[in-house]
Amino acid sequence: QLQLVESGGGLVQAGGSMRLSCTASGRTFSSDAMAWAMGWFRQAPGKEREFVAAVTYSGATTYFADNGRFTISRDNNNAQSTIYLQMNSLKSEDTAVYYCAAGHLGGLRVGQIPKERYQYDHWGQGTQVTVSS
Repeated sequence: QLQLVESGGGLVQAGGSMRLSCTASGRTFSSDAMAWAMGWFRQAPGKEREFVAAVTYSGATTYFADNGRFTISRDNNNAQSTIYLQMNSLKSEDTAVYYCAAGHLGGLRVGQIPKERYQYDHWGQGTQVTVSS
């Protein structure tokens, strides 16, 4: 099995910063940790869930097109990996539920990092980020 446990989130003023964390664990993950990409998606009210950022075991990253304010990172420790999403200069339009996700790299091209929702097999429960203007 694979569990994703998120932390962080809450209320922040526009222009502020916030960091989200997510830890992956479980036999499914730990037996092949290097093959799992981890990422963040977000879903605002009335909108589709959209990709934010992803990172591989080795630290390769990819971001959504308009990024210049978010940074994803990953720490690997034995049977677990924890990813972080540092969000700076937050705007009201960043308000959303942020979801952590894990996607297996099997079947992808070498170096490819998944960015599509269907490429992620496991999801966290989501954490609310509210940016007040």
